[in-house]
Amino acid sequence: MSSLASAATPLEAKHSAHPDRMCTAPSGWAEVAGRGTLYVVFGEVHGTRESPAFVGSLACGLAARGERILVGVELQATDNPALQRAWRLPDDQFAPALRRIGWEGRTDGVGSEAMFRLLQRLHALRSSGRNIDVVAFNGFADEAQSERLRDLAGQGPHEAAQAENIRKAAEGGRYNHVLVLVGNLHARKTPVDDRGTVFEPMAMHLGSAAQVTTLNMRLSQGSMWNCLVRPNAKLERGKPLPPGAVDCGNHQTHDAAVDLGPTPLMSLENFPGEPRDANYDGFYWLGRVNGSPPASSRDQLRQ
Repeated sequence: MSSLASAATPLEAKHSAHPDRMCTAPSGWAEVAGRGTLYVVFGEVHGTRESPAFVGSLACGLAARGERILVGVELQATDNPALQRAWRLPDDQFAPALRRIGWEGRTDGVGSEAMFRLLQRLHALRSSGRNIDVVAFNGFADEAQSERLRDLAGQGPHEAAQAENIRKAAEGGRYNHVLVLVGNLHARKTPVDDRGTVFEPMAMHLGSAAQVTTLNMRLSQGSMWNCLVRPNAKLERGKPLPPGAVDCGNHQTHDAAVDLGPTPLMSLENFPGEPRDANYDGFYWLGRVNGSPPASSRDQLRQ
């Protein structure tokens, strides 16, 4: 299996007639696929190169086997119509069209260079004849959806809309698997208690526990591009964050006490040395990670 580092490199090779020639699914996929679920949800902490690359490698490996794959990305659902129009373009026209869809002004890991590269890679595979589709599912697709879901508690309307947008896209094709990359709170299979208000995360709205497989991101060390509240910031409940309260940048991170090595993998077992995490069915391992800055900062997005 190719290393994650090579999978995360820029995708100039996307113009090759066979962009998936050396592509295989990461180790552990057979175990996950054995559950027989349509939906496989990868809960990430946004802002690494490696997490989007992991999902891209899996989609590539499955498509190379002849499977039909839908990949859900946590970009705004209101941008999905534009994404679908771009998706139908020839490969040499896709990146310019993609640059115009929802990247400007984003400072979080959802709008990262790695996410941009993931979509480029998937489109290159599609252009080479592989059966890969994408959907941008985050938030409300329209006012009617927002109104219909508004009575759910807490963050429930947002979570239910995410799930509904994914399901609607999945119903439009006979997919072997739907791979969803999303923040790991949305990937939980247990309710979230937000200061006394309980809501069900997206994965619980997506289907029953037996119909959805969720994996939580684990890593050894490295960095992530994210936005953190500064330790000395003075915050007031219910009021906007004051200017300068948030530090957006590449921050060092540490996760697992057990290092499983540099090769990416996934597993339905508990993470070594830890009790079973009821929030997820298993984990996916990235090894050392590197922060991926916002795609809107790239020169190519301003051209």
